[in-house]
Amino acid sequence: MTVHFVPPLARTLPALVLEAAQRHAGRAFIEDGDTLIDYADLPARVLAVSRGLIAHGIAPGDRVAIWAPNRAEWILAALGIQCAGAVMVPINTRMKGGEAADILERSRSRVLFVVDRFLDVDYPAMLAGCRPTTLEKIVAIGACGDHADLDWAAFLAAGADVAEWEARARAEAVRPDDVSDLMFTSGTTGRPKGVMSAHRQIIQAFIEYVKIAGIQPGDRYLIVNPFFHAFGYKAGWVTCLIAGATVLPHPVFDAEAVFRRIEADRISVLPGPPTLYLSMLAHPRLAQTDLSSLRVAVTGASTIPPVLIERMRRELGFKVVLTAYGLTECGGLATICAADDDAETVALTSGHAIPGTEVRIFDADNQPVQAGEAGEICLRGFHVMKGYFEDAKATAETIDEEGWLHTGDIGTLDARGYLRITDRLKDMFIVGGFNCYPAEIEAALTSHPAIAQVAVIGVPDERMGEVGCACVVLRPGATLDEAGLIAWSRENMANYKVPRLVRFYDALPVNASNKVAKNELRALVRVPA
Repeated sequence: MTVHFVPPLARTLPALVLEAAQRHAGRAFIEDGDTLIDYADLPARVLAVSRGLIAHGIAPGDRVAIWAPNRAEWILAALGIQCAGAVMVPINTRMKGGEAADILERSRSRVLFVVDRFLDVDYPAMLAGCRPTTLEKIVAIGACGDHADLDWAAFLAAGADVAEWEARARAEAVRPDDVSDLMFTSGTTGRPKGVMSAHRQIIQAFIEYVKIAGIQPGDRYLIVNPFFHAFGYKAGWVTCLIAGATVLPHPVFDAEAVFRRIEADRISVLPGPPTLYLSMLAHPRLAQTDLSSLRVAVTGASTIPPVLIERMRRELGFKVVLTAYGLTECGGLATICAADDDAETVALTSGHAIPGTEVRIFDADNQPVQAGEAGEICLRGFHVMKGYFEDAKATAETIDEEGWLHTGDIGTLDARGYLRITDRLKDMFIVGGFNCYPAEIEAALTSHPAIAQVAVIGVPDERMGEVGCACVVLRPGATLDEAGLIAWSRENMANYKVPRLVRFYDALPVNASNKVAKNELRALVRVPA
């Protein structure tokens, strides 16, 4: 039965928590193993985190970071940070200690919530040798261990001396245009930049998402997309809060585990990158698994054949399959298809601009082009970031005087206003839904003592969509093989950044400006090594 969606009145995340508690009392907001949190109980659970932060001296506008996989405490920490008037800084769980330390230092985060162990990695220990001096408290979600200051329970207990009314007053003082989160995204320079988003932007954009996707109160939303990414955070649990749906966090994608959960937990909403659905369709238990609860899928991030959309509808049973386009600088959502679009439109385009925003294609002279002509995708509207954190120069280079956000992606708009992504100005490639920036990976690889020069390109991969290929020139007399460089990379960078292929050359092709000619390099790589 379709339930008519009544958008919330709230325009801040703290106000949304309080409104949702009234509107959806008696319905589960989070189900995570033994943890079950009703919407009615959510304000007290969230304000307990705010009280802990206030007890530790966190003031409005301070930054507080989270470095953990998808789990109930992640959401409670994030909303507790935002209800305290502070700014939430998510950190990618694939990052190594040095990479996380850079984000913590540059954001000047005062408190970090960090998982104790995940996938057999001790996260506090990774940070131990490079902890920034600006980081005052490390709160372990799990056992405290030797490298955290206190555990989750002790942190909450420290807030007991702060009255709940004080935390509630702090939450009510948050304004719609206050910064809600600082999400770091890499750029062509390889230096991560902090994107500042406001409360109003998130809620307004994802109200539209809920309307278009048809997400309903009582929907059961398995969130495989990581919470540190806009797809898992804003299009994930914030969307549930807007719609009155139930969040079922899932920390690591595994086709077998997802299959079991769909059947056991009666999952109805399952967004993810195309690799998620391809893995499901290839699963040997596909025909024996009850997928009848599935209703809504949202994907994107790479080229999709129309047959995949058709198979998702026919074999996985999705009633609604959408593709969308967005980037961190626009809050994660810029365009989206309509629920009744045909398979070809869903597969080959990223939909049309969400209400209240604009999409245009500009040529090299910053002039709009005709329908069907390729150029840089530019966005304007309420969802465009407030700017890069403490980087006015980069902000001015990205958002022009007329308010257009220059994405660095190349695409076309058809006569209907539907967007098609055709290339990337920034050479970015996408590995299983994660953005990879060659300049950042190249900077890391260049520190290897055997490497004289390196260029990284994305190459097609059947399972991941794309993977990185490192094209290497060795120092005179140095020796290094593919397995050795890949192993070294796994020790020094997030897994999705690690090149899956390595090619060795005596010299890299260059253009007249002596820059690496990556188009020539791509042609070389396509020739069997």
